[in-house]
Amino acid sequence: MNQLPLAINRLEQYTLRHPGEVLLLLVEREDGEDCLLVFKGFSSSLVSPTHFDPEIPLVSAEDRILKVDRLASPYQPDRPEYLEENIAWEEMARRLNDLGL
Repeated sequence: MNQLPLAINRLEQYTLRHPGEVLLLLVEREDGEDCLLVFKGFSSSLVSPTHFDPEIPLVSAEDRILKVDRLASPYQPDRPEYLEENIAWEEMARRLNDLGL
């Protein structure tokens, strides 16, 4: 079973510990791909509307993280400062485990 909603929560916790970083996720959905931005404990979609209630998940258990990019904060879409690109979810999950997240 896919644990993507839990994974997003773990990534949000990561950004709380690393406020100088923004995570950019490429997520595969049944109806296509979405880009999510995770910063200071919150997630929002760059492709589709994000619900105003943070308790409503942006992802479903059927979605899949294709890659994670680490960027410097503040995020500037016209001039993103990449710290690390194309991190596979498996690698990012290992790093989160190492941090106790």
